[in-house]
Amino acid sequence: VLIDWINDVLVEERIIVKQLEEDLYDGQVLQKLLEKLADRKLNVAEVTQSEIGQKQKLQTVLEAVHDLLRPHGWTIKWNVDSIHGKNLISILHLLVALAMHFRAPIRLPEHVSVQVVVVRKREGLLQTTHVSEELTTTTEVLTFSLERDAFDTLFDHAPDKLSVVKKSLITFVNKHLNKLNLEVTELETQFADGVYLVLLMGLLEDYFVPLHNFYLTPESFDQKVHNVSFAFELMQDGGLKKPKARPEDVVNLDLKSTLRVLYNLFTKYKNVE
Repeated sequence: VLIDWINDVLVEERIIVKQLEEDLYDGQVLQKLLEKLADRKLNVAEVTQSEIGQKQKLQTVLEAVHDLLRPHGWTIKWNVDSIHGKNLISILHLLVALAMHFRAPIRLPEHVSVQVVVVRKREGLLQTTHVSEELTTTTEVLTFSLERDAFDTLFDHAPDKLSVVKKSLITFVNKHLNKLNLEVTELETQFADGVYLVLLMGLLEDYFVPLHNFYLTPESFDQKVHNVSFAFELMQDGGLKKPKARPEDVVNLDLKSTLRVLYNLFTKYKNVE
């Protein structure tokens, strides 16, 4: 997932990463990745062959990364020596942190941990221990809902009330979608491709959405993300704040994200006939 993401980000640079340890250790690809993600130029030499030059470049790149991540409370689990030493665990920690910080449009698997063998020398003897190293945690952390809201509380403390909220939202969306002979029974899945969201916005704001603006029968992930993003634009045109959810989360059937979006619509349009 991380390799595909890096290659997507760097497609215009004509950089193709095949192996994380071999391709990222010298700082060259990391520099390009950070420049692209943060939209800023780093003051480093373009190509460095010597080990000292590579480490200096890596130091500059990692300092820029730390300046971005530290204010948000990230624990830094890598350093120049571990990255340059091709330590895969350190490289993965760094990439997961970057992906999360920059809200990468990817779905990282939850609770990924690896067994690491630690070898220490004691009194002339080598001693090995096994340590479990956690690379990713829960979706909650991975989908960056760092600011908690009413939906977090609902999910955590009042799941019984969740069904009441869902019922109210289903009634609300169907009141409008029924005008097009459409009906929603499953909030989790039926908004994931963005089609109903786009149509719902047209109904609520009383306009016809031209069919060439979105995919009526989206087939790929990207087409669905396009639809949801387009619906978000229509919401902002209608005076709503930019949704906290990401289009990718809605497409990935993240119920909490979908509910947040629909609840915002409900709050503004509940009295629309």
